[in-house]
Order: sequence, then C-alpha cells, then structure tokens
Amino acid sequence: MKKKVIATLLTVAMTASMLAGCGSEKGSIQDSGNAQNQPAEEESAAASADDADEAGEVTIKLFSNLPDRKNGQGLVEQTIIDEYMAANANVTIEVEALDEEAYKTKFKAYAMDGMPDVVSIWGQPSFLDEVLDAGVLAELNEEDYADYGFIAGSLDGFKKNGKLYGLPRNTDIMLFYYNQKMFEDNGWEVPASYEDLMTLCADIKAAGFTPVAMDGGDGWPMACFLTDILVQVAGINYADIVSNAVATGDFSAPEIKQATQILVNSADAGMFQIGYDSQDYGTTMNLFTNGQAAMYCMGSWDCSMALNEDIAPEIRENIRAFTMPVVEGGKGGANDIAAWNGGGYAVSADSKVRDEAVKFLNYMYQPDKLSKYGWENGVGLSAQDQTPYLTGSETELQKQVMEILRNASSISGTPINDCGPSAFKTAVETEIQGVSNGSTSVEDFLAAIGAACK
Repeated sequence: MKKKVIATLLTVAMTASMLAGCGSEKGSIQDSGNAQNQPAEEESAAASADDADEAGEVTIKLFSNLPDRKNGQGLVEQTIIDEYMAANANVTIEVEALDEEAYKTKFKAYAMDGMPDVVSIWGQPSFLDEVLDAGVLAELNEEDYADYGFIAGSLDGFKKNGKLYGLPRNTDIMLFYYNQKMFEDNGWEVPASYEDLMTLCADIKAAGFTPVAMDGGDGWPMACFLTDILVQVAGINYADIVSNAVATGDFSAPEIKQATQILVNSADAGMFQIGYDSQDYGTTMNLFTNGQAAMYCMGSWDCSMALNEDIAPEIRENIRAFTMPVVEGGKGGANDIAAWNGGGYAVSADSKVRDEAVKFLNYMYQPDKLSKYGWENGVGLSAQDQTPYLTGSETELQKQVMEILRNASSISGTPINDCGPSAFKTAVETEIQGVSNGSTSVEDFLAAIGAACK
C-alpha cells in the first residue's frame, strides 16, 4: 500500500481562552505488544470497514497539538510516525494538528462526537479529570511500561483510581530564556533575586529593549509565571496552599496575595512588552528571537530554539536560561523550581483500531524514540530517563536546563491554573490579564477564581 500522512496544519486564532494549556538517528524497531484488558467483544484492528480494508490495511487517526512538523516536538512526532509506517506496511497514520488553544476546543467536540484513535492529553486535573469522567480514554496496562524508563511519579497525573489512561511526554520547567550576548554587550548579569530582576528589567528598558517577552494573550503562561513567584514565596508549602484554596474556594492566603501583587508590580514597572496581555505565543517568541526582547518567559519545551535554523545564529547560539529568582523574605530557595510532568498521549476508548493504536503508542514511547529523539532535537526534558543519550555535543542551553533539573531541591508540581476544575482554569486564565494590567484589583481577582471552585 502506498504510504500517506494527511497532515492538517490548522492554526486557528482564538479570541477567547477556552480550556487553555499550558536530524534524528533511526532507532531499532521493536514490537511492544498490544494492550491488555480489552473488552471481549471488541473486534480486531481490521474490523471496521472505515478504518481497515479486507487486506488488513489499517488507518490510525492521530490528533496532535503540534502543528509545526519541521521543528521541535512536532518534528519528533512526525519522525516517529514516518518510521512506524515504514516498518508496518499495512498502516497509514493520518495527522490532524492544531495549535494548543484550538486543539483543546476541538478536543471537547471530539469527546462528544467520537475521538480520533490517538490524542494529545495533559496530566493535570483541570484537563484530565473531566475527560476521564466522560470515559473517552482507553485504560493502558501499566506493566507494559515497566522497562520504559519513566521517572518516578511521572505517571501519577495520568491515573484515576489506580488505573493508567495516558503516558507523559515531558518534564516541563518554566524558564527565563535570555540572550547571553546581549547581556554581555550591555554588562547585564543574571539576577540572583527578584529585586535584582526588577532592577535588570529597568536597565534593559532604558537601553531600548523589551525586558521580558510575555505571552499574556493566552493566559496560561502568565498563570505559570504566577506559579513561579508563588513557589518562591511559599517554598515547599506551595502545593498544600493551592490545594486548600481550591478545595475551599478561598484564595485569601497571604502567600497567594503576595505573589499576585508581585505580578501586578512587575507588569506596572514595564517588565513585559506593550500589549503583552493580548499577544499570542508566536508573536511573543518572535520578539525574543528577533532580538527585540532580552528575555522570554516560557517552558523548557522551547529549548529547541537553540537548534532552530530559522533563528539567526547570533541569537540562536547565545540563548541561555535561568529559573525564577528568589523573593526576599520568601521560603523558596534558588533550587526550588516550578516543574511538572505535562503533555502526553492517550488512546481513544472507542477506537475501532485500538490494538494497533496502542501498539503505535507503545512504539512512540520506546526509550529510543520520543525520549532519544526529543533530546537530539533539543525539545527539553522527557518524562523518561534521557541520560543514555547524552553525547557531550549538546547545546549549551540543553546542558544548562539539564543541570537546573539535576540540582533542583524541590519541584512545584502542577501549575496553579491546572490544580482545579475546568471552570477554575478558565477563570484564572481569563482574569489574570485584568489583574496584571491593573484593571482588576488583586482582591477581586482572588475572589473570582475562588468562586469558580464552588
């Protein structure tokens, strides 16, 4: 059968935030086996006339949040798809890929009308709890992944009642990316404290540059920024403070108030670009990669910038990173970081080619696939052990981010916007622009997100 990949690369501009998120070597091919505990009445992968013909040909529909298939994680995903089809002559994989905001909106429609066979998911309560309650994801056999090198605890966010329904792709860290050459040319230093960061931003602004490029239009990056600050204010008590606030609907804890006020003060002092509260991911990244901003606040998944040849070499080769500086009087330390196991993949419970879909999922997660190719393409940190793939020729940015994780004293876990129900997530991500730009008071912001928990 002639192979084909149907890639629908649709980037939809969203005016409202709805369920917002936050060169490969060829590896050996191994058959990871099929899923366990399938319903007895389920037919084989070729049973559906729509998805498999009489010759045993199978079509797997993959719904992805990675529309860029030439760089970063999208390139890794596409490489694995191409390899799988080359090794399985009867399989065609059709890809529909949307940007994250559009993806999560359409995911809701698919949940009602029928899911594609393999889908991107997020292992956070705000996304996964309602998805699992709806019963749209297939249970996976956790024993199948005993030798896949998953980091301890990384599967926890993808479970319900002890059963596994998805696999994590990343370990995500929020970072300040910065232009090292620009820093050196201007005599700027990486800040050791938040007070130092504010002083640095004032100096950068005086020099005619944007201090920190911030994707405020999507909501979730600013919520992650708030999480970073709260981790420095509250230290290891972060998770308990947030979980109690979500459970009671009361966000009046002094640590939450202080962190929110720091965000407000930062925006008021001009830390972010003009119009940050309405600008999107791509616009914000371009400010940094075009040299207009000295820093860019985003997750470790954007480490692939250091390998992206679309970025001018004088910028690409000088991208470095640091984590949120300590807050004076706060309980967090320099090595207490905001990090979590984020996006991943799952299989539809109603897939008519479920056996083949699980087989493909297991192939993706073989240690020499997603984890290895992700490291080679500089897309950040895997939820699996990547130490076998260190070559010594990694970019300086890769080495730096790996060292940040290695030296971490504690990690925060789920960002604040993903710690509650979807209504809470929506409230945080739609209200945070207003509180940051001063159009909503801190008290009203905290009351609004608390009300969304009730």
